Amino acid sequence: MTAVLTRVGLALGLPVVLVAVWWFASAGSTDFFFPPLRTIVEVFGPTWFGERLVDDVLPSLGRLAAGYAAALVLGVGLGVLIGSNRWVRAVTEPVLEFLRAIPPPVLVPVLMLVAGIGNGMKILVIISGCVWPILLNTVAGVRAVDGVLEDTCRTYRIRGTLRWRHLVLRSASPQIVTGARQALSVGIILMVISEMFAASSGLGFTVIQFKDGFQIPEMWSGVILLGLLGVLLSMLFRVVEHQVLSWYHGSRTAQKER
Repeated sequence: MTAVLTRVGLALGLPVVLVAVWWFASAGSTDFFFPPLRTIVEVFGPTWFGERLVDDVLPSLGRLAAGYAAALVLGVGLGVLIGSNRWVRAVTEPVLEFLRAIPPPVLVPVLMLVAGIGNGMKILVIISGCVWPILLNTVAGVRAVDGVLEDTCRTYRIRGTLRWRHLVLRSASPQIVTGARQALSVGIILMVISEMFAASSGLGFTVIQFKDGFQIPEMWSGVILLGLLGVLLSMLFRVVEHQVLSWYHGSRTAQKER
């Protein structure tokens, strides 16, 4: 119990201190563009817990989920194919290095011409950024499969689906999860950027509308909401990671106790 309380205290200590500093430092602010935190907190609930929750917040999260899931499937699938075949890796590596160097926001105008200005464009922008951390980490994980385990599978004639599932994917899963964690933060950023171009709903669109309308406290409340969503999604990811990699964390703990 003491260990749990200590971890909670360490996790919440710095955020509480920063919020307190912001609260008192901005209490007497008369700057139009930097209102007191008290004012931002007062408008937070009425701004986001009404119609905008359905019209802006949920559509943004839906687009993020669709783009992230598609990038996960595409990145893992291509990563396993490229990582397990050196000829495919030799052919595709120059092209991949070229494509990954292109910043996803630069692709927004191109994707608008190809996919229009609807949800498809926004999802494609998220995919274009999220797929690379997943793909590259999957390739690295597949290439790092233990040779002894490879020989064991070959000796016991474990082939096909069983080999891919229990050897390749399981061995690469720690690095795949690392790439997926990186992709999540990239996806949140691209979700907002994609909604700043030719959009009619979403968090990014609404924050820009507040900025253009000089509704500064509401604009700051949107920034805070994005930060809170990032924290909540990170916590959710850790729960999923703990379930998926329970065998890995267990083996690491056992090795440390030896």
